Amino acid sequence: MSPFHLHVPQDSLDDLHSRLDRTRWPDELPGVGWAYGVPTSYLRELVAHWRHEYDWRAAEAQLNEWPQFTTTIDGATIHFAHLRSAVPDALPLIVTHGWPGSIAEFTRIAGPLTSAGFDLVLPHIPGFGLSGPTRSPGWDHRRVAAAFAELMRRLGYPRYGAQGGDWGAAISRELGRTNPDAVVGVHLNLLPGAHATTEPGPSATSREVASWERAQVWARERQGYADIQSTRPQTLAYGLTDSPVGQLAWIAEKFTEWADPRSPIGRDQLLTNVMLYWLTGTAGSSARIYYERAHAAHAAAPEPSATPTALAVFPHDNFIPLRHIAERTNNIVRWTEYDRGGHFPAMEQPDLLVTDIREFFHQFR
Repeated sequence: MSPFHLHVPQDSLDDLHSRLDRTRWPDELPGVGWAYGVPTSYLRELVAHWRHEYDWRAAEAQLNEWPQFTTTIDGATIHFAHLRSAVPDALPLIVTHGWPGSIAEFTRIAGPLTSAGFDLVLPHIPGFGLSGPTRSPGWDHRRVAAAFAELMRRLGYPRYGAQGGDWGAAISRELGRTNPDAVVGVHLNLLPGAHATTEPGPSATSREVASWERAQVWARERQGYADIQSTRPQTLAYGLTDSPVGQLAWIAEKFTEWADPRSPIGRDQLLTNVMLYWLTGTAGSSARIYYERAHAAHAAAPEPSATPTALAVFPHDNFIPLRHIAERTNNIVRWTEYDRGGHFPAMEQPDLLVTDIREFFHQFR
């Protein structure tokens, strides 16, 4: 384990500003809104804020309030924050982000969770941000879970919980499935594959119909980014690594469309997440996790997990999960549906997420 202090050289920030100043803007059809992608008016305003108002040094200082470390596992650099609780007998909890996120997602939940009696381990997924880029193929969610199990072993935690959403959900679930003697419980705010995948019949419930319909909208209108990252991540990487506005558009679209409009994500928090991709040049290596999943021999159905699992359901997430599907391959012991929030609850509804995590893990103390 090596202590880590985040400090970006000033010439990297100067280069970013120069590139922003020299942006070549595309044309745009009038009056189409978000139908064709991110509107130019929205992005121009966000870029102006990034260039002239956003303060990376303040964000950097905030992240450096967390004790951070790096270690090498399975040939990859793993960067993580490690926050110890002052509460006696704190429960270790590894919290994993997804794409297009980072550990910066957790700035609003870290304090409340440590105060609630959790020792937090907040890793960057290999290939993402400060844990990237990876140097070998094969880093799918299963390999990441194995690396994180080793990370928790090195930290001296024989017993701990896991939490995540998006890719963090797939990784946390796999961590619990493959390490049931160590992982006391898995808390998720998304459960992959739990939505309706076949058209519901005439006796279907309204929730089953809604689950199917949302999945169809996803496949028709929003799946494209994942298809590209699952098939040609290297081709995509050239544009995103060379153009900060390209990287911003690729990520900002998701933080806008996937969040509940009633709890929008602040521009500075969005930009800090973008910076952790831009400054590390990890647009391509973070996308490769999609490729590895799509091309893995085990890419089809998930294997059953017996680890106690909780799901916090936020209504504006990308899919509507169905409990009877979730219970086919998961030991669901808690299922809570909320009336607000979307794909990024740690940023959108931190109080709801912290409460759900705390209440679920209380039984394992």
